[in-house]
Amino acid sequence: MGFWKSLFSSSDAPSAPQAMHMEGDTSRAVGDRASSRIFFSTEREIDLYELEELCDAVGWSRRPLRKVKKAIQHSFLVVSMWEQQGSHRRLIGFSRATSDHAFNATIWDVVVHPDFQSKGLGKALMKQVIKKLRSEDISNITLFADPQVVDFYRNLGFMSDPEGIKGMFWYPD
Repeated sequence: MGFWKSLFSSSDAPSAPQAMHMEGDTSRAVGDRASSRIFFSTEREIDLYELEELCDAVGWSRRPLRKVKKAIQHSFLVVSMWEQQGSHRRLIGFSRATSDHAFNATIWDVVVHPDFQSKGLGKALMKQVIKKLRSEDISNITLFADPQVVDFYRNLGFMSDPEGIKGMFWYPD
């Protein structure tokens, strides 16, 4: 619960969303990328082809770009993670959330490029998303997780429904 406590008891006031919102020291040596900087953005104007490449890198099924664009436009929050090397910048992580704008939000499409996994950057991305949601006074944050990443989210403080209620889904035939 230390992760959640650090998010909820933060003494710094929430800042207004910025296109290139830096959080603390974002300089990181990632593998052989000693001169790279990692930063986060809440800007929604993302190159959809670059996002598709990121999703391809982790093996996600292709989705129609027009629908991805619509999902981003209608999201409550979009957080992207970038690697900056000199003047070149590369999308290395992405997530978004939908919300009722009052109580609830659901996190969707959390993806980190395989070259950047297991380096704490997925945790950093999730921390950014949760911090932004909490700054909007959203207190009930949910997500859906594939079996292979349940432990990742559990380590961030997410838990299965404590009431044991199972989600229900409707899909077209």
